[in-house]
Amino acid sequence: MIASVRGVVAAVSPAGAVIEVGGVGLAVQCAPGTVANLRVGEPARLATSLVVREDSLTLYGFADDDEKHLFELLQTASGVGPRLAQAVLAVHTPDAVRKAIANGDTAALTRVPGVGKKGAERLVLELRDKIGPVPVGADGAAGVTAGAWPEQVRQALTGLGWTAGQADQAVAAVAESLDGPVPPVPVLLKQAIRLLGRTR
Repeated sequence: MIASVRGVVAAVSPAGAVIEVGGVGLAVQCAPGTVANLRVGEPARLATSLVVREDSLTLYGFADDDEKHLFELLQTASGVGPRLAQAVLAVHTPDAVRKAIANGDTAALTRVPGVGKKGAERLVLELRDKIGPVPVGADGAAGVTAGAWPEQVRQALTGLGWTAGQADQAVAAVAESLDGPVPPVPVLLKQAIRLLGRTR
């Protein structure tokens, strides 16, 4: 089991990164929020979970061990594979996932692409007793403030290869579309990438 990797970031993409460890480039699938903090040429450490299939070995990477443990826990629920577990963590922070499951908040869980009402109810039913303590005040924004997210998204986009001008345009477009509480940075980054994809 590869529990973590530490090395130099060789490449980044919307779906993950390549971390060079001892002369070997390891492809790691990551959620947008994790990718946003990686810079090509800089050192990085990712907690990892290796998913073994008959025809593939896929390494999933996370910003910290908490995300990794929740990723693995989510997969113990019926019908949840690694892609869906990663999608949950792309939309919600670990604390927000715990809060949603502990409180039976199926509406929050169905905001994840691929999770319907029945799937959300199954997550609550099967994981409520396993989810662990829920921090008071945990929510989906987890430290995102109205003034902080634009720079985080801008840096992530330039790190993924877009120009500063393109990043600024995408951030401005996302800002205009906001109505209500600011979503988590991974959600905002996905919106920006989607907008830039249309203009290419």
